[in-house]
Amino acid sequence: MIAHYLEAIYYIRAEGEVVRSARLADWLSVSRPTVTAALRRMTRDGMVRLNRRKEIELTPRGDVAAAAIVRRHRIVERWLTDTLGLDWVSADTEAERLETALSDAVAEKLHRALGRPQTCPHGNPIPGHSTMRANELRLSALRAGESGTITRISEVAQREAPPLLQYLHDRGLKPGTRVTIQEVDEIGRTIQLRAARLLTLSSETAAKLSVVRTARPRPERASAPR
Repeated sequence: MIAHYLEAIYYIRAEGEVVRSARLADWLSVSRPTVTAALRRMTRDGMVRLNRRKEIELTPRGDVAAAAIVRRHRIVERWLTDTLGLDWVSADTEAERLETALSDAVAEKLHRALGRPQTCPHGNPIPGHSTMRANELRLSALRAGESGTITRISEVAQREAPPLLQYLHDRGLKPGTRVTIQEVDEIGRTIQLRAARLLTLSSETAAKLSVVRTARPRPERASAPR
């Protein structure tokens, strides 16, 4: 379905990745010829284009269509978790089924009924209602002794590694959680951090979490002698 291609391109681009046919094939678990045929149709319909480096880009029309799909998905996720009590993984799966059946008008009414949330349960912004934070960085970029507050979990983790999403949820690594880096093992590429308890993550996993670094207090200036 073309909607799934638009959504995938939107997510991959949002994570700062280059979008290519092979990446889409892996993301959607389809063959490369299938992706090629879909992209040909989407190009004809004015949804995507290829730049000189053969990278896939959304056109303005495609960007609007993709943002609408993502908006419906994230609003439905909020409803499923906040109102119906579904877990993160189940909510993401169910939202993917419902996002194309829901009209934009109903999605907006649902958004208002939920109290106008700014993000999905995993902290990713709802298009049209919020944007990415400018001061975000990957958890893997923090150094030993630094602290930060988790803001969101990468869509890549959600779509490509649902067990990882559940792992993070079960350990309390969710938006709003403050973490402190205890130790960074450069050889084993692991990060030991403290949230509610002491945890060890691989650098690869830590890179799928975004945080806002906690500002360190400035040292007080010594008063001048009188």
